Amino acid sequence: MAEEKVPPKHDHATLEFPQGFLWGAATSAHQVEGNNTKNDWWDWEQGREKEFRSGEACDQYRRYEEDFDLAKELNHNSHRLSLEWSRIEPEEGKFDLDEIEHYVKVLKYLKSLNFTVMLTLHHFTNPQWLAKKGGWENSKSAWYFERFVKTIVPKLKDYVDMWITINEPQILVWGSYIEGCWPPQKKSTLATIKATWNLVQAHKKAYKAIHKIIPEAKVGIAQNVQSYTAYHKHSIVEQVGVIVSDFMANHIFYTLSHGYHDFLGLNYYLHHRLKSKGLKPELVDVTAFSKDVSDLGWEIFPEGIFDVLTDLSDGIPIYITECGIATTNDDRRIRFLMQYLQEVYRAIQAGVKVKGFFYWSLLDNFEWAEGFDPKFGLVEVDLQTKKRVVKPSAKVYADIVAHNGIRHELMKFLGHRIHVADVLEEKT
Repeated sequence: MAEEKVPPKHDHATLEFPQGFLWGAATSAHQVEGNNTKNDWWDWEQGREKEFRSGEACDQYRRYEEDFDLAKELNHNSHRLSLEWSRIEPEEGKFDLDEIEHYVKVLKYLKSLNFTVMLTLHHFTNPQWLAKKGGWENSKSAWYFERFVKTIVPKLKDYVDMWITINEPQILVWGSYIEGCWPPQKKSTLATIKATWNLVQAHKKAYKAIHKIIPEAKVGIAQNVQSYTAYHKHSIVEQVGVIVSDFMANHIFYTLSHGYHDFLGLNYYLHHRLKSKGLKPELVDVTAFSKDVSDLGWEIFPEGIFDVLTDLSDGIPIYITECGIATTNDDRRIRFLMQYLQEVYRAIQAGVKVKGFFYWSLLDNFEWAEGFDPKFGLVEVDLQTKKRVVKPSAKVYADIVAHNGIRHELMKFLGHRIHVADVLEEKT
């Protein structure tokens, strides 16, 4: 009698990430520090209703030790944060030594907690003096940024492991000069071209300047990347639209600055579907076919992060420098984390050199033109008292970090209505 074959058992092992993987969260100065009164965003906000003004934000300028201690308690081993250029150079060519010393203290404290530090030098805001000169339209803007970089990097170099020169340059251009919903609210094709070119030059100049100061430095940008699919699988018009949209959104800045990246920083939030109307493909309103959207109306599409990772992989290290969900339902944030991290894991298994993941954001904070309503944080912040409250999702993320991967026990949450607290109490 032939021996009966036993079907293979399901693999219930942890989805384990590579050794040395960086796990952390990200913030930006204007969104959390508070009272950045010398930049263009602050100036612009004063003409808006109170709920759309940054004001004291999360008051992290004074409470950074409390926030970093929280991140450490939540097992993070790395952190991404930014400088506020307008604090350091509030007037053209005049650098504030007290503010430089403040950032030295901030970074020293992070290093005292053994964090790997990723520092962003420009995260959307410009000093008001630069804005009055035309901001990124000004042909000297790249030179001004280079001067800032040459001044600040020698002061901070002992406390920084990786440098992001510019955060989301193409989103900055889109908001400021294409959509015109951010300062200076100027819709102009010429301004778009000028700003894009000057941002590319600014990155290149900063890259070279940092490497001259620190030859072994790791320097890159944080690029917003978006995934695209055709609404109709066999529509040539839609497929061409996908290719063109993907190049313009995801590849053009890297193409123009090729050779000036030691790693790729990817911020992933958005997935788009293109539907043809005659010979013109247009974006489909995601709410028309998907109810799984964030509080900002962005489609939850985990497969998209796998798509952009495999598409942009070219042999150098990749860090997910931002990825998160705006929601007041923390169960959704937990599901989001596990679903998206499964796709990051799948990309690593496919050979993509993903070296770290920074959730956006550590704190509920000021979300630019959207004000304080979108809640991206792992930690809630009471805007009146500034009290920090750790959310269940932060504890789930802490468990993932502690095990350098997603335990099978946590996977139960995706398929069953169970309490996360019960899962976290289960033995490994």
